Amino acid sequence: MNENKNKYMEIMDIDPYLKPFKKDIELRGSNYTCYKKKLLSNNQSFQSFASGDLFYGFHLVQDGWIYREWAPGADALYLIGDFNYWNPKTHPLQKKENGNWEIFLPGLQALKHMSCVKVRVVAKNVSRDRIPLYIKRTVQNPVTHDFVGQIWQPDYSFNWQDSEFHVDNKKPLFIYESHVGMAQEKEGMGTFKEFTEITLPRIKAAGYNTVQLMAVMQHPYYASFGYQVSNFFAVSSWFGTPEDLKVLINTAHLMGISVLLDLVHSHSIKNIAEGINEFDGTDYQFFNTGTLGNHSAWGTKLFNYGKPEVIHFLLSNIKFWLEEYHFDGYRFDGVSSMLYHHHGLGVAFTNYSKYFSMDTDIEAITYLQFANDLIRQVKPNAITIAEDMSGMPGMCLPVEVGGLGFDYRLSMGVPDLWVKILKELPDEKWSMSKLWYELTSRRPHEKNIGYSESHDQALVGDKTLMFRLGDKEMYTHMSKNDDNLIISRAVELHKLIRFITMILAGEGYLNFMGNEFGHPEWIDFPRQGNNWSYHYARRQWSLMEDKKLKYEYLSNFDKEMLNLVKTYNVLSACDLQNLWTDEKHKLLAFRKGGLIFLFNFNHCESFAEYELPTGEMGEYKIVFNSDEKIFGGQGRIARDYIYGAETLKHKENKTGVIIYSPSRTVLVLKKVR
Repeated sequence: MNENKNKYMEIMDIDPYLKPFKKDIELRGSNYTCYKKKLLSNNQSFQSFASGDLFYGFHLVQDGWIYREWAPGADALYLIGDFNYWNPKTHPLQKKENGNWEIFLPGLQALKHMSCVKVRVVAKNVSRDRIPLYIKRTVQNPVTHDFVGQIWQPDYSFNWQDSEFHVDNKKPLFIYESHVGMAQEKEGMGTFKEFTEITLPRIKAAGYNTVQLMAVMQHPYYASFGYQVSNFFAVSSWFGTPEDLKVLINTAHLMGISVLLDLVHSHSIKNIAEGINEFDGTDYQFFNTGTLGNHSAWGTKLFNYGKPEVIHFLLSNIKFWLEEYHFDGYRFDGVSSMLYHHHGLGVAFTNYSKYFSMDTDIEAITYLQFANDLIRQVKPNAITIAEDMSGMPGMCLPVEVGGLGFDYRLSMGVPDLWVKILKELPDEKWSMSKLWYELTSRRPHEKNIGYSESHDQALVGDKTLMFRLGDKEMYTHMSKNDDNLIISRAVELHKLIRFITMILAGEGYLNFMGNEFGHPEWIDFPRQGNNWSYHYARRQWSLMEDKKLKYEYLSNFDKEMLNLVKTYNVLSACDLQNLWTDEKHKLLAFRKGGLIFLFNFNHCESFAEYELPTGEMGEYKIVFNSDEKIFGGQGRIARDYIYGAETLKHKENKTGVIIYSPSRTVLVLKKVR
């Protein structure tokens, strides 16, 4: 016991700044140990514990159907649906122990595939027709627009062909963040089938090895981007059937592409008609009661992570998606909101004390540790990513040493950094040393996913990186034969910002679909304010495919950028070294992955004979440069020239090469001899 306790405190050896908070780390460990013992008995594993979907919900058995529900606060439950003409009296459930309810329907045809169902819940003299908690699919009535549960029991088993596919944790993630509904160019809602047939080949060709799927869990309001989940075990019927999703994932695996689910366990939709809120007639069945149960900014309900039945529900949900749909892991949404009772709203995490206080939700921390424990047991190579803007120490350290167990955290400060720089500073005032510091600062031994923009920066009211740079000029000056200065600057900086972010900001990389080719404008889902238009809720792939437009340049650059980084395994490299920071001329040089990178952010000045420190003698050759004509550059850099290292007289007699560095370009050199 003492040995395990000491091991749990290793986090303080990894990060000595945690030592003043030893009691808080001990509390984290003791809560984990005590709560785990409370949940699991007789050497039970999380994997066997998290099987709620195998007990609750609808199950076809040898001589009929069994339907079970957990509703401890209810007085009566009645199963209704098209099978009994929605009669609320013919099929009452029997009350069992521990708040469980059950009914057996004799005969294999008592319920049929695609039958519509609800359950009438009577509690405190209030009667409501609800969607079953563990339903696998819901559909919307086209006339009344209300949602109902749907029995999903096709007469065949899906033929998975991905048994040979396994995530290689030794390879960095190159994530293509995707929303199925807006992945097509048509002014309408995209489907799983279209994503499989049209979008997956694009992702493969672009060089990404991982797809992160948003909005897969059922949500009644399409414009919520999938972040207001109503039915946690149901595949979003906006995009197709459960089998359609399985085909998508199976196809991705056959292409060698991992698939992550954007998991929303940070909150739930407050809707009573569609969601799980007040299912048994109480406001505390799943959620905290009172103000603790409501997110003031999101208008959603907040889970009670200290309740064993809630942990059972959520962990069962995690296991379900891994096993039923073969997902390869999760991006956990809204982790910052989970970690703190104030949800991170209006709080600046300027020192370590902000992570350890009465505002910290220790039960949520324990839940996240359990979640990562479970995922490792079900699928040892699965990937977990935390969306945490607070920088909680230990987020991506193993649970056994005092961490929360995630593989990666999102580098959420980086997109904000770029927005701030572009909004507030002209090019000539950019600080190279600040850029270096912000992009390379990490929690010790914790891996990050770097990104310069995600879907957040593309939403209506904000701007994509390219649109922020080019703005209205993009509507009229993206033709290749148009030398507009604003667009030229935009193209050049778009390439530099994304490239330096990929190289320095993480051990993995994320791109939101379409941003790789500089998708213009913002995302605006159909809503009353835009007359329910899909015009901005789509991806205009034709812009990239039009050989006359500059979007092709950015697409080419992104593809070759990924190819270079993968070829030299740059993101996994441990040899990062700042070679020179030139504040006066706005250049930054560094070594990583055995390559030398020279970024010239100067807005107007090129340097014919720039002294570039390399750190060692030898001969060097350029293996990549952003000035290539296929990237929209001017083709000023010789591809085959060999640069011999020498003593640099104006760089403190350091060893390096003398090289031509054009304005707003990046050069990558490799030592060849």
